[in-house]
Amino acid sequence: MADNEYVDTTNTADRTRTSGASPRTASRRHALRLAAGAAGAALASGIGATTVEAAGRTKPRHDNRVRTYVLVHGTHSAAAFWTAIGRELALRGHRVIAVDQPLHGTERFVPRAYQTQDLRALATEASPVAALTLDDFERRVTGAVRRAARLGDPVVLVGHSMGGLSLSRVGNAVPELLAHICYMAAFCPSRTMPTLNACAASPEGQHAITPLDQLVGDPAKLGVLRLNWRTSDRRDLAVFREMICANYSDVGFLRVLEGLQTDESMTAYDGRAVGHADTWGRIPRTYLRFGKDRTVAPELQDRMIAEADALTPGNRFIVHDVPDAGHLGPEDPAQVTDFLLGLRV
Repeated sequence: MADNEYVDTTNTADRTRTSGASPRTASRRHALRLAAGAAGAALASGIGATTVEAAGRTKPRHDNRVRTYVLVHGTHSAAAFWTAIGRELALRGHRVIAVDQPLHGTERFVPRAYQTQDLRALATEASPVAALTLDDFERRVTGAVRRAARLGDPVVLVGHSMGGLSLSRVGNAVPELLAHICYMAAFCPSRTMPTLNACAASPEGQHAITPLDQLVGDPAKLGVLRLNWRTSDRRDLAVFREMICANYSDVGFLRVLEGLQTDESMTAYDGRAVGHADTWGRIPRTYLRFGKDRTVAPELQDRMIAEADALTPGNRFIVHDVPDAGHLGPEDPAQVTDFLLGLRV
């Protein structure tokens, strides 16, 4: 695996709850509906200030074993999403590998027209991201997990949003290498909803915000879902903010926008990613549920959790609820970091 495929920072069950129609073309509408809830599904340049404490939450107990955390970003995002959380995990003595998916992060594709804000050209400029499949994403993450496992310490695989697809795929591929998997407001497809598109198109998925009017170009022709995060349109900015981080400060929201990339593969959204009972299903797993998520709606999160538990009733999700968190979670990374440190390995 090439050196630029991940960022490595060294030094690193019972289910429980801690609580506390648009004028656009028909083809564009169809593509967005398939990807409903996916646009902006795992965005940002780092979770960085007001934690909403869940009522009655007690601080998790942490064991003293060094772990290696492999962190997977979601759509339109990059390994930098995990900067603040990864830094804190490393400061507490653990290894952190934050993965850049192909053509994301340090390899990201930036359309020329995006830089110049030539919106007419941006609607038609070709993108290499269109060729990416979920197989490409799985290979990247599996490679990082294999290298992490060679270090000899327990490997914890964490995914946000679209990153959940890689968790399920990698859990099928190398379950023996994983001590725990954690879905953070992430897609966890099931037999009845085998792809991200199917999850998003479900009745529960319809509670999410779909950025239909913010779409740039025709995804059926481009092969990507393209969004212009540098827009000056106040209505578009309001939709983006509500969709991904309504609980963030103004400055925090601008930082989020700065870390996003325009394109995500439509093909990957339709890739099958169902965990199998005899592989993925035997790995201890946790779900971090965000109660005000407008991208992966709480109703969809609950259905995915329930269907996974029905598949493996002897190994159910441990669920931690952050009731006031939007899609990116709390702006302060401390609460998520505590959850990750408290995972059973």
